[in-house]
Amino acid sequence: MFVQVYFLPDPRAHIWAALIYGLAFLTDILDGWIARHFNMITRLGRILDPLADKLMTLTVIICVALDGIIPMWVIAIFLCKELAMLLGGAILVRRVGDVITANWWGKISTGVFFVVLALLVLFPIPRPWSTAMITCALFLALATLIRYTLDFLKILRK
Repeated sequence: MFVQVYFLPDPRAHIWAALIYGLAFLTDILDGWIARHFNMITRLGRILDPLADKLMTLTVIICVALDGIIPMWVIAIFLCKELAMLLGGAILVRRVGDVITANWWGKISTGVFFVVLALLVLFPIPRPWSTAMITCALFLALATLIRYTLDFLKILRK
């Protein structure tokens, strides 16, 4: 739905798209809180929830890049990072039957990406600034990848 609304010719389309994105983000936070609060965390949920987050983020990145707000190389870097994490998760599921649980690095990275992308959807930020904003978010995401890689290697050594 985000993609359909984002590219509508209506001048308010980006506002509606940002609201959809914000609602998706808030429901993700609520879902995680409910799962932890009521002890309803499942292995499947620990796999599907981050996957859904990343697909939504990738969708917004693609739309913003296609709109010319950020460079197309951002898609490639984000996708490579996520594919590396997906591959690592698949290896862990196969070897130990589970994935690395979410940590604060990942949560902060997801939050920063949400804020940056929401700002880029809502406001006509000039290209040098929009590129700088998304690059900062990417550096944080890459730091998160390093943290997950260290955890991944520690688990595999056991």
